[in-house]
Order: sequence, then structure tokens, then C-alpha cells
Amino acid sequence: MLFILLLASFTASADTDGVRIKDLGRLSGWRENALVGYGLVTGLAGTGDSANNKATRQSIANVLGQFGVNLPPEDVTSRNAAVVLVNASLPAYARPGDTLDITVTSLGDARSLVGGSLLLTPLKGANQRVYALAQGALSVGGYKYDLNGNVVQKNHPTVGSVPAGATVEQGVRADVVDEQRKLTFLLADPDFTTASRVASAINTAIGRNVAQPRDASAVEIESPGETGAKLVDFVTRIERLTVQPDVRARVVINERTGTVVSGSDVRIAKVAISHGELKVSIVTENSVSQPTLVRETGPDVRTEVVSNSRIDVAEGPSNFIGAPGNTVGDLVQALSRIKTNTRDIISILRAIKAAGALHAELVVQ
Repeated sequence: MLFILLLASFTASADTDGVRIKDLGRLSGWRENALVGYGLVTGLAGTGDSANNKATRQSIANVLGQFGVNLPPEDVTSRNAAVVLVNASLPAYARPGDTLDITVTSLGDARSLVGGSLLLTPLKGANQRVYALAQGALSVGGYKYDLNGNVVQKNHPTVGSVPAGATVEQGVRADVVDEQRKLTFLLADPDFTTASRVASAINTAIGRNVAQPRDASAVEIESPGETGAKLVDFVTRIERLTVQPDVRARVVINERTGTVVSGSDVRIAKVAISHGELKVSIVTENSVSQPTLVRETGPDVRTEVVSNSRIDVAEGPSNFIGAPGNTVGDLVQALSRIKTNTRDIISILRAIKAAGALHAELVVQ
């Protein structure tokens, strides 16, 4: 059992310093773009797609046809190749010549991609335009070997990666300024109070009302120019500003791992908790009744199996806790002093939430 309680102690200096606006969100238009491509991995040691995969045979025939070797797909029987899907992420302001990390996943029935090399593969965006070209030797963090029905496998050998395996051929721009010459700052965690504080900090730093909160997730900012150094200096000045974000009280519970994460501002009302433990176990003992050995036994004399069952009930001491109107941290410390395990702490927190005494959002994962 693992129990974690994170108490963020907000001191006066932390309130003064705050958090950079740059760390609270992003500008509208600043985003990454997904790329995907269909390719062929060769050089596999007999662990590629089987002959039943028509897509692999057709792909090999198409590759050979580009080099003047015309071979019908039906004649391709190699298991040293596999068809794959290649995906990458194209960042904002990517320039031609930049390199991207790519992930390669098997599309057919290949057993392993270990030792394979990806042939030249175009990567397309959602608009079906080619933005990058990928190729290179695969790095697979696993293996799979089988012989005579015995299989030894580690991780997933049908997924690999190629660091810096793609080269950007067509760059993209991030249009952060709209037609009204405005910037829109998007908060990563939408909150009306935080959006108002961001707008106030920007207006105070600039000296005039250039920022206006549009809703809980966006703040509109008047831009001094569309492009150039003037815009860069303006955005840099805004990103350096610090704001104290307003966070919602929240308790996160992971029942699978027994983890509880809470903030210091999570408070509970006055509540009384009675916690006890009752264990019920049913024990069955089987014994054999052996008849007395005599010279002559009757037809109905035989060995008999007798089952004796009993019910054991063990009731632990009942613990009573009176929790004043303090934080979740105070409650957890009180529960820890009486040696309450993590699973019981999770159950108690859920019961307090159901009783309406926990003034926070309870997230159960």
C-alpha cells in the first residue's frame, strides 16, 4: 500500500512570486500537428508478416517495381518484411530540415520488429499533404523468440521508434494573431478567477487596458503588430508576468495503487468518524473415518470422509475520531496514528464526501 499526501504550503513569498503566465497556458494557434504514414520495414530475421498478409506482398512488389523488378505479389513469400504505420508530431514553427522522433507500429501479423529498418516513408497531415519523410533503423525495447511451442517475450516487440528519424520537408507557421489583430491566451485549467487575474496583470504591466477576459478559459489581448520583433517583444513581456492562479479544491484517489493526493486548501467540516474492523472466516476441516479392521466386515462398512466446518468471527476495536473543521491533512494524520491502512482511508474519505463534509471535488481513478 502506498499513501501519498501532498500538502502544498503556500507561504507569503510564494504568493508574491506566483506562477509565470507562460506556465498557465498557451496562445491560440500554438499547437502540434499529428502526422501519419504507411511504410515497410525490412531486414527482419524471419519475424515479419506471413504469406497470408496480402498487403505486405503487394507493398514489397510495389517497392521492387520502382527499381525495375516486376514481380507478381503472389510470388512474394519473404518473412523478412512487415507493413507498419508511422506517426510523428509536427511542432509549431517547424522549419524544413528539422528532425522529428517517429514511432513505428506493426500493421500485419509480424512477430517482432527487432533488427528492422524503415524504408523511406512520407508522413502526411490531416489535409493529406506531405510534411516530412521518415526512414532509419528501428530501436525496439523488447524481443520475442519462439521455438517448438516455447515463447520468450519482453515488452512489445511489434512497436519501435527512430529518434530523429523524420526530416521536415514543409514547415508550418503558428498564426497567433487573428484578423482583429488580437492574441488569445488559453488557460490550461479554465477558471474565471485565474482568467481575471491574468488580464489584470497584463493591463497593469502594459499601462492600459489591452487584455480582456472572454470566459473562464480565454483572455483576449490587443496585439501591437502582426509579425516581427515588436510582436515577439510584446509576447515575451507578457509571458514573464507572474500570477497567483486560483485552484479548485480537489482530492484524487487511485484505488488500484492505494494513492491519495490532496492539496493544502482542501478542508472538511466538523465530522465524527467511527471506524471498526470485523473479520469473518469459515474454516472447513476434512477428516477420514476409517472402520476397525476385523476379519469379516459387512457390505455397508466402508471408509467415510467427514467434513467439520466452523465459523470464526474476530471483531477489532472500534476507533472513534472526532475531526474538527480542519484540513484533509489533519484527518489523515489522525487516521495514521491509529494505524488505519490506505484502503480504509480511501473508504473514509468517500464516506465523508457522501456526508457532505468534504468541501472538495473527489476524483476516483
